[in-house]
Amino acid sequence: QVQLVESGGRLVQAGGSLRLSCAASGRTFSNYNMAWFRQAPGKERDLVAFINWRSDSPYYADSVKGRFTISRDNAKNTVYLQMNSLKPEDTAVYYCAATSGGLYRGQRDYNYWGQGTQVTVSS
Repeated sequence: QVQLVESGGRLVQAGGSLRLSCAASGRTFSNYNMAWFRQAPGKERDLVAFINWRSDSPYYADSVKGRFTISRDNAKNTVYLQMNSLKPEDTAVYYCAATSGGLYRGQRDYNYWGQGTQVTVSS
């Protein structure tokens, strides 16, 4: 089992920045590929960013490319999402997820999920 706990979500003005953190415990964190998803009210949960265990070739959704950066610190068992130039459309609950497999685009590819952290961007 892997337990994931997100933090860092809050209300922020458009144009501002936030850094989300996801602390993992349980099995060896460095064995897992990690991702951030988000879900806005009435919408599906979408992949925002993905990082593999080696931290190479991260993936970003087109909507956040150039504004968000995913990173991880295997020594601290933590994955981060740095969010800059935030827009009202970034408002959502952000979820951290872990997968031991090689597929990463869909929710079903992930074995473990956190409870989510709310990010609200005001205009």
